[in-house]
Amino acid sequence: MIGLVDGNNFYVSCERIFDPTLEGRPVAVLSNNDGCVISRSYEFKALDIPMGTPYFKLRDQEKRHGIIFRSSNYELYGDISRRVIETLSRFALQVEQYSIDEAFIHVNIQGGSDALLDYAKMIRKTVLQWVGIPCGVGFAQTKTLAKIANHIAKKTSDGVFIMPADNSQILHELPVEEVWGVGRRTAEGLNRIGIRTALQLASTDENRLRKAYGVTLARTAQELRGKQAIGFENYGETASNSISCTRSFGSPVTEVTAIEEAASYYLSRAAEKLRKQHLRAAGANIFLQHYPEEHLSDEARRLWSYSGGITSATVAFDMATAATSLMLKAVQPKIRGLFVNGRRYKKAGIILYGFEPEEQRQGDLFISTEKNDRLEKASKAMDAINRKFGKGKIFTLSEGIERPWAMKREMLSPCYTTKWDSIPTVR
Repeated sequence: MIGLVDGNNFYVSCERIFDPTLEGRPVAVLSNNDGCVISRSYEFKALDIPMGTPYFKLRDQEKRHGIIFRSSNYELYGDISRRVIETLSRFALQVEQYSIDEAFIHVNIQGGSDALLDYAKMIRKTVLQWVGIPCGVGFAQTKTLAKIANHIAKKTSDGVFIMPADNSQILHELPVEEVWGVGRRTAEGLNRIGIRTALQLASTDENRLRKAYGVTLARTAQELRGKQAIGFENYGETASNSISCTRSFGSPVTEVTAIEEAASYYLSRAAEKLRKQHLRAAGANIFLQHYPEEHLSDEARRLWSYSGGITSATVAFDMATAATSLMLKAVQPKIRGLFVNGRRYKKAGIILYGFEPEEQRQGDLFISTEKNDRLEKASKAMDAINRKFGKGKIFTLSEGIERPWAMKREMLSPCYTTKWDSIPTVR
């Protein structure tokens, strides 16, 4: 059987672990730069405020309804997610993390539905007790059905649900647009040909679906019939094709030095991720995103108001490397070439590519690897120091110190589990 474990209102639940005063109150977590609502407590949902509502539209309701807002604390959420996955690994040999708050688990439990239900309850109780995250647990024969089971589980008092062998009534009542993997446009197309429920999709001929919508939807129909068609993927053991770090600035940036600092900071974070996966990168892409030009017409500015313009450049390193200093040396000249005086920049990012395992270096007759190896050791030493004493305790000077360009997070909670100076104290 396949189970889906999904944290309830995950970001809000992470905040409540270390701040019990948030319990029973309307709480919302905001997106980058405190832009809009991306996670809501049940009390907040009861106010009928939809997901994605901009924060500035809610300031009048903040005091009226006693709403508590928090800035996104991705360092905390990522660490809590890791702890949930570690806990789930005690219950299943195969744990597939699907997102920061969801994971599929593959189990073989003897004793029928009752035994599986007790097992699901034990998982939920343990995750809540050990990590502090309430979650829903749904079990079924396939991933797609497990998604549906989890959705039902969150509406039960126990928070668990086992998909029955005869699930025709459940699929009959489920709109096709709510099936995992069915997008809005696909759902509209299916509705036009009379497929409006999950049961109707499961009953549709596979060849017809494959010809009209592709193999993915055909597999979804198989899964709805109880046949496993979506395989297990161990994301933790699969090397990435690229590693990136991108951020929006807290306010428009107009100085090249600030752009250089931000790019250096993002590159250092990406390089840290690279070393964590024991990889080297062959090169990097750099991009800068700016607001509409001042000389554009009002109509053009309206059309460009969201995305703005983007400039980018690609640099290949002399050799594949994981040394931050060598990457910075290669990337920094490109940044000044991309910068245009007078533009107001809103975002920047670094994407590393061309990976090779660090133990499989391709030798070069004309280039010595001695300097690279030495600088990689220095970068790894910095990683070890930051792991021991807290993130950001040691960094390259090119990343800046005050960082006025940094993402705005005015309601940020402490990084309780990843920084020594943020660890809660007992009095």
